[in-house]
Amino acid sequence: MSIDDEKPRILFVTPEVSYLPEKMSAMSNSLRARAGELGDVSAALICAIYEKGVDVHVALPDYRTLFNNHNSPLFQKQSSTIRTRHSETKVHLAEDREFFYKKEIYSDSDKENIRVSLAFQREVINTIVPRVQPDLIHCNDWMTGLIPAMARRLGTPCLFTIHNIYNVKILLSSIEDRGIDAALFWQNLFFERHPLNYEETRNSNPVDFLASGIFAAHFVNTTCPEFLEEMIQGEHSFVDPSIQRELLNKVAQGCASGVLNCPDASHLPETDIALFKNYDEKTHASGKKANKIFLQERLGMIKDPLIPLLFWPSCLDRLYNGSYFLSTMLYAILSRYRHQNLEIVFTARGTLGKLIKDIIRDFNLKDRVAVCKPDDSLLRVAYAASDFVLMPFAVEPVSSGKITGLLYGSLPIVHNHGGSHHTITQLDMVHLRGNGFLFNQFNDDSLIKAIDKAMVFYNQSSDIKTRQIFRIMKQSRERFDHSLTASHYLSLYEKMLKRPFVKQ
Repeated sequence: MSIDDEKPRILFVTPEVSYLPEKMSAMSNSLRARAGELGDVSAALICAIYEKGVDVHVALPDYRTLFNNHNSPLFQKQSSTIRTRHSETKVHLAEDREFFYKKEIYSDSDKENIRVSLAFQREVINTIVPRVQPDLIHCNDWMTGLIPAMARRLGTPCLFTIHNIYNVKILLSSIEDRGIDAALFWQNLFFERHPLNYEETRNSNPVDFLASGIFAAHFVNTTCPEFLEEMIQGEHSFVDPSIQRELLNKVAQGCASGVLNCPDASHLPETDIALFKNYDEKTHASGKKANKIFLQERLGMIKDPLIPLLFWPSCLDRLYNGSYFLSTMLYAILSRYRHQNLEIVFTARGTLGKLIKDIIRDFNLKDRVAVCKPDDSLLRVAYAASDFVLMPFAVEPVSSGKITGLLYGSLPIVHNHGGSHHTITQLDMVHLRGNGFLFNQFNDDSLIKAIDKAMVFYNQSSDIKTRQIFRIMKQSRERFDHSLTASHYLSLYEKMLKRPFVKQ
């Protein structure tokens, strides 16, 4: 089956998305729920394959409180239309009170996250898949980890994409209590220990969500080729041995690959309509200063284009341990560079946002720190205004945010793991190579040293900085092309659709 000739129907299942193509749904402009990089990567891929004419459908939780303008009469009218005339939309909202009133996509509580995940997957399995009748299902991360087992039961090809290594486990009986008839496909799930039979397993042998997604999917991919290789070689202590074994099995079967996820073509500072002032590698110095002043004024921060600005674009939840890591040392970072009035902007949802806001209030830092909702236009301005993108995660393989930073001339400060050292390499001003700042140990001292190196670069003469950023922006444009990312996924879809699959 060919993507171009046969028009197979693809169901893209994701717990979050930053934006959707305007023509995909009457509510595309409202259906935005982003916690971090998964939302950005999902949005970019959906838009790319939709624009290529692929019959792509999206399954998304109905986060009514999170969606923009959800209380407006227009939204209510459009919402009613979508829920009663499913055949006219390609966006399918899973309905359950577990996520109707959520103010954040993820919680600090594993129990709450599991409840939301099960409610989402129940609706996908029981309602959306029968409605859409897809030729291929593309699942993303642990919150969709049970769906590949159902897809294998149906004989529907299923791709499972690993964005990060966060994971949960729960008993089969609890899954069934939430309305998912897992008895139909329990043999396609991955359990904590080898199951003897259904009755013995149901109440005593937890189901591993992430391992189940890998085990049951017909194909698996990571969002960075190097991260897949490092996981199967056991180079990361946070990767569970069961995940490593299942990935090894997929690789041995020729059913695993790594696809570097790059930002879509709209993320270029010379054409980005969200920016206060557009610029390219030749005019980046004046362009970034103008956008910095605009952002500082909008957020009520100290207005000065010479102030160094750090930007945190990703999730602010404890389950992403880099977030908690930063919140515990935020004041130390700001104090260290008080003489330069260093500023930090967070544009992300998450439960740690309140903790950071408390630090801002308690230490009177409102003119140097801002926590904002992840509005897409504000995200883009922040990339353009900032000098450095700060992303010290321990569970994400490689982030499109790091690549976006490079395209906008904002150099990444990242933890050296999972492909970071392939995408981001240490800046070497003497030999004109490298594009960011790495730290190896996941602790305060190591991160501070990386920020120190970034600040040494920031305090160089304008001629030196301009030369380096010009080189980095130019090389990044040539290297990171989202059309190649989309082409890789389309090739993967076609490969899967051509292979015969049987019900199991």
